[in-house]
Amino acid sequence: MSGGADIPPDWPNRACSRRIRHRPHDWHVQEMGSGETLLLLHGAGASTHSWRDVLPRLAQHHHVVALDLPAQGFTRAGDRRRCGLVAMSTDIAALCDAEGWQPRAIIGHSAGAAIALDLGTRLTTPDSMPPTVIGLNAALDRFEGIAGWLFPVLARVLALNPLTATIFTMGGNPANRARRLIGGTGSTLDPTGLALYARLISDRTHVDGTLRMMSQWDIDGLLERLESLTAPCHLITGDNDLAVPPKVSDRTAERLPNCTVTHLPGLGHLAHEEDPERVCDLVERILSEPAPRKT
Repeated sequence: MSGGADIPPDWPNRACSRRIRHRPHDWHVQEMGSGETLLLLHGAGASTHSWRDVLPRLAQHHHVVALDLPAQGFTRAGDRRRCGLVAMSTDIAALCDAEGWQPRAIIGHSAGAAIALDLGTRLTTPDSMPPTVIGLNAALDRFEGIAGWLFPVLARVLALNPLTATIFTMGGNPANRARRLIGGTGSTLDPTGLALYARLISDRTHVDGTLRMMSQWDIDGLLERLESLTAPCHLITGDNDLAVPPKVSDRTAERLPNCTVTHLPGLGHLAHEEDPERVCDLVERILSEPAPRKT
């Protein structure tokens, strides 16, 4: 274990960053607060910065851990073949076990919500119950139509080309590219948020890691067993989300045995960055209520 000496000094919540070397990866983790543990998992192409305003708010009442997924943000992937859903879930479970983290809840955004659902089957809370899963604009569906086979194939081809990430990071003004990317999700971020994403999409290693995650992504196994996942689950969706339409959460909730859905009017795919106070208040309310039970 070591400190986070290579994390930029102005990175959000830098004071609570540290590195944990646990095979196969060299993890970047941010940890804050005390009490029951909450684990935060960002979506594809993001990092712990996505939780910059959520982490300190939730840490007022909980022990909160946020980590960068393998090869993204500041987590160095020891094995770049382990960037798919099941591999990442397995490696995060091993990290939790090694650190003694027993999350009361796993909060995942977008693709991070899919990892959270799978991870929830591998972990137990101190009372031997599965952790609650809270999915923010959860990417719990296959691509539709031709994209179902074209996008994964394209991502694999791009990830195999060592020049792809370099070309992507050289393509135009990073701030303008970040603004277009975020605008395409239905969210509106402040200048600080846009600048952080601009820095990430200018980082060749981060872009390469995101492409590898996309190329190895296979959600079919998880979708096939949704009806068997009995852990309490709450899906939160922004009504303005253009990246993962709200109907995805609605359809998924119908299949999960113990699941509720909350719609947030006026917010897009990055709802927790647009209105962290509103999202945190909802998370706290979810954690204080009995688990949902369908009859």
